[in-house]
Amino acid sequence: MKKLFLGDEAIAQGAIDAGLSGVYAYPGTPSTEITEYIQANALAKERGLHSRWCTNEKTAMEAALGMSFMGKRAMVCMKHVGLNVCADPFVNSAMTGVGGGVVVVVADDPSMHSSQDEQDSRFYGKFAMLPVFEPSNQQEAYDMMADAFDYSERQQLPVLMRVTTRMAHSRAVVVVKDEARAENDKNYDAAAANWVLLPANARRRNDKVTAQQVQLEADAVSSTYNKLILPASGSGCPLGIIASGIAYNYVMETLAKRSFKQEVSILKVSQYPLPKTLVRQMLDACDKVLVVEEGQPFVEEQVRGVFESRNILGRLTGELPRTGELTPDCVAAALNEQLASDNEQDSEKLNAPFVDASSLVAPRPPQLCQGCGHRDVYTALNEVLKEYENPRVFGDIGCYTLGFLPPYKAIHSCVDMGASITMAKGAADAGQWPALAIIGDSTFTHSGMTGLLDAVNENADITVIISDNLTTAMTGGQDSAGTNKFETICRGLGVADEHLHVVVPLPKNMPEITRIIREEINYHGVSVIIPQRECIQTFKRHAKEKKVANK
Repeated sequence: MKKLFLGDEAIAQGAIDAGLSGVYAYPGTPSTEITEYIQANALAKERGLHSRWCTNEKTAMEAALGMSFMGKRAMVCMKHVGLNVCADPFVNSAMTGVGGGVVVVVADDPSMHSSQDEQDSRFYGKFAMLPVFEPSNQQEAYDMMADAFDYSERQQLPVLMRVTTRMAHSRAVVVVKDEARAENDKNYDAAAANWVLLPANARRRNDKVTAQQVQLEADAVSSTYNKLILPASGSGCPLGIIASGIAYNYVMETLAKRSFKQEVSILKVSQYPLPKTLVRQMLDACDKVLVVEEGQPFVEEQVRGVFESRNILGRLTGELPRTGELTPDCVAAALNEQLASDNEQDSEKLNAPFVDASSLVAPRPPQLCQGCGHRDVYTALNEVLKEYENPRVFGDIGCYTLGFLPPYKAIHSCVDMGASITMAKGAADAGQWPALAIIGDSTFTHSGMTGLLDAVNENADITVIISDNLTTAMTGGQDSAGTNKFETICRGLGVADEHLHVVVPLPKNMPEITRIIREEINYHGVSVIIPQRECIQTFKRHAKEKKVANK
């Protein structure tokens, strides 16, 4: 059967067909569509597969380990910065091992289309001594899921699957299986000595996992997803190309469209640890090697480290851009620089200066939607803060981060999920007044609650605004874990009732909102204001659904 799938959808369908029992995730572009696909899938609903959103990536990873403990297959999904949040259980999962297979899917975001950094998740896999799979196309993304779950159970280790934005959000035809594998049965045979990471147990497991690295690399060498293509002539060639992930497609596209005078050797890498035996064979056959990989120079640095005397080219030497996404054009230009083309027009085209696609598109700065409640929050906040000298507003991750831009220019920081409250507290500790934090509802439950507890415990002189639009709006309107619970949560954390307020951010309520903000700034302790109004986009969607239901 053939389907037209996004890379994310291919991963989701592959997991269902591989006998998945639960997906655990926090929404984050470009990974969100994996869980959304499973939530809407008929077979997943029929089987009752777990697919509700988690509070954050750490809770997702831990819940998946719990399902694995019982022998069932679980998948964890997140964007790359989410892997930082779940690093503790992720790294420790190599020590516990798994029962049922666990695949951790991480979507990296080169060029930072919707992210704070360009980190490359393959480093996490190497750091944790776990196998890493990296599909080069949508068909591989689908096929790899079954192999990754099987491999996880065979090696008794989680598998990290790394994709990037273009892989996650581009479409291709995928051939899928006619029938899904049955789920694993529950298993009560988990060895507590593996799962209880007392030092004695952990040291034993660390020795075992370290010893497994030889086998993991041998498996990478023999993997069907890694392949070495040497020159047909059997003699040496001037250039070898090591390509991983979607970058392999860019290389093959260029070679198919261009006629080069010299033969090339190609090593495709889609399963790690790096298959050094294959790399050595390529280096022995080639005068120089160009490493083409999406993200940071993960492969390039390892090849240089092991084979330092060889001529290794790539991002570190300037043949490819050091930062940002690769494109077919910049890969073609790098190849043309190393290989003469039989076609003069090809050479002229590829030698032309590289034009960034962003320079061809009229800029359209992002902005808060018309009718968004965050607009009224910032309007009120700016109105009040004009009365104070050097106020500081610490922002957070979400739609409301756009309050940094004109016309509001209302926030002074945005570092990571939940940092607004703890940064405001730290600024207050340094003597800053007024110090305010603005955080969204989903971000508050994700990472803000512990910061508020710190602030309450020290009665920090801060005002916290939880701008509640009843959804996780920035990633498309997924459920927010704390909806209708924020007053209760804040009371439970110790915020006094008289300094806990819920308001409705509308222009008609501006006098009340500005009064409350002013009063709470002037109160020298912890106060929380919750402006609460549904996201305009989900409001429109819900209104449309209601209209259809009433017909």
